Amino acid sequence: MGGRTEDVVTVDGSTRTDAGSTGVDEARGVTWHGVRTVAALELRQRVRSSRWKTALVVWVVAVGAITLLSSGALAALSRTESDPPSRGPLLFAIVTVLVLGLGLLVTPTLTSTAVNGDRAAGTLATLQVTLLSPAEIALGKLLAAWSAALAFLVASVPFLGVALALGDVPVAALPRVVVVVALLLVAVCGIGLGWSTVAARPAGSTVLTFLTVAGLAVFTPVFFGIAFPAVTQTETVTVHGIPPEQWQDLDGLELENGAPANATCETYTEEREVTHTERTWWLLALNPFVVVADAAGTSPGAGMDAAANRFDPLGTVSEGVRFLRAGPPDVQEECWIEDGSAVELPTAGAVWPYGLAANLLLGVVGFVVAVRRLRIPQRTLPRGTRVA
Repeated sequence: MGGRTEDVVTVDGSTRTDAGSTGVDEARGVTWHGVRTVAALELRQRVRSSRWKTALVVWVVAVGAITLLSSGALAALSRTESDPPSRGPLLFAIVTVLVLGLGLLVTPTLTSTAVNGDRAAGTLATLQVTLLSPAEIALGKLLAAWSAALAFLVASVPFLGVALALGDVPVAALPRVVVVVALLLVAVCGIGLGWSTVAARPAGSTVLTFLTVAGLAVFTPVFFGIAFPAVTQTETVTVHGIPPEQWQDLDGLELENGAPANATCETYTEEREVTHTERTWWLLALNPFVVVADAAGTSPGAGMDAAANRFDPLGTVSEGVRFLRAGPPDVQEECWIEDGSAVELPTAGAVWPYGLAANLLLGVVGFVVAVRRLRIPQRTLPRGTRVA
């Protein structure tokens, strides 16, 4: 390219590539032609690979088989029970969790070796010495990996439609789930792309990507549970209910609705242990499964009337995490004898925008790291890594 480059072996054995004044190391803009060129090269390699086609077929078979078996099991349950729960929300939750779980397992393999794999094969330097900018190379690889991930997601949409056809699920839940899962997958692609430029070996970047995804999907609930004692403390709380004095002598008292006869609800204070989950709810919001469950909007409170017998796992998760975000109420409502109605639990707003934004931010960080690591000349390369 008109400049002079040479490799210098430093004292610690690493390789440093020095260059004269060339136009290769200068920052260039991003053009759609450059991004499309890199993405097309990546996709052609995947289409020619039989492993990718096999993975797609296995994906469809696995999701279809589990959907069919789950639907059959729920149908058998409805025949044996006099008042069976609605099958739509249950099957929709099963397929949604399955699609997201498999997506989080497959997607890291699409970008975790995108850069160091090409470097090991000696093809990365060919791209770097062209007029393609580092941002175009990184964005093209990201676009190709996301397109491949979307192919798996699109193949799962018919099975989500089957669950939707069983009823009791809002029609808007399907596009919500598809869009949110697609955004989570591009975030994982960005994370894997970043690790593929940091780790010298493909195996190392793959492990690091899976650990990051596991940290979001598995370890966040664990950390939330571990933090429980740290946010639990004894406080004076205000309670609206039957005071302890009415429970002191139960011998000979007639109970009505589980309470002493003629009991009255009063507002009183007492010392109790209180857990301030409003300080740690964000740990659950980072979880991709919580993000999808809260964004799906399948709960009765999201514009749908509650059926007589309806169990909605996604709605239960959504309501639970919103309750945890609200934290302990100012007044503990424990009076159930006045009107016989269930006590309404306090809830806060939606948590999925925060969790989705945090996941996308991690993907953006990975992408930015990849762009910076793809710039040439790169002064320091990991030990044993070749330039071309």
